[in-house]
Amino acid sequence: MKEIKNQIIQTFLDELASKSATPGGGSAAALMGAQAAALVSMVCNLTIGKPKFAEVEAEMQEVLGKAEALRSELTNLIQADIAVFNQLMSKYGLPKDTEEEKAQRSAAIQDVLKAATDVPMQCVHACAKVIQLSKIAAEKGNPHAVSDAGAAVMAAYGALKSSALNVYINAGSIKDTIYIEAQLAELEQVTQGIEQVVDSIYQTVKARL
Repeated sequence: MKEIKNQIIQTFLDELASKSATPGGGSAAALMGAQAAALVSMVCNLTIGKPKFAEVEAEMQEVLGKAEALRSELTNLIQADIAVFNQLMSKYGLPKDTEEEKAQRSAAIQDVLKAATDVPMQCVHACAKVIQLSKIAAEKGNPHAVSDAGAAVMAAYGALKSSALNVYINAGSIKDTIYIEAQLAELEQVTQGIEQVVDSIYQTVKARL
């Protein structure tokens, strides 16, 4: 199967709209996050090299490097989400005729459920970083591209919250309470106060329009 990241947009959207389980919300969230990172890069590229923004040149170069690394990470998570979901579906298809088979099937499902939780958690972390980068882009980037910084923060926020939902839904099926408590605590730590941060950046963008 051709990797999602190498498909044309229409093909991806057609597959997303189909009754197939993949790609789904996790892949869509990762794509939103990658688009957000790309928009931050756009603002940087429209700022770097212009004499009137010389005093923020070095900082924008640094932001650009980080945004591009996050774009790559999030793009790879599009396919990672599909792969782990398909792996999970294969485990649900394991035989369960005997007690031994049931135990093996259950253990295999639990292992993959953790992996299926790790992928959206990675997306949450990456999107939180994109949000912070969009703040710099909104405050210091070329004002002619400030609306793009606004689009970046809103896309990253949507991706983050969507990914959080995927963590929550998988958490409900995992029996390892220690693992789940750690994951949910981590999620809370990353997302705490994020709404206020996003709104502040949005207001910054509006003020510069």
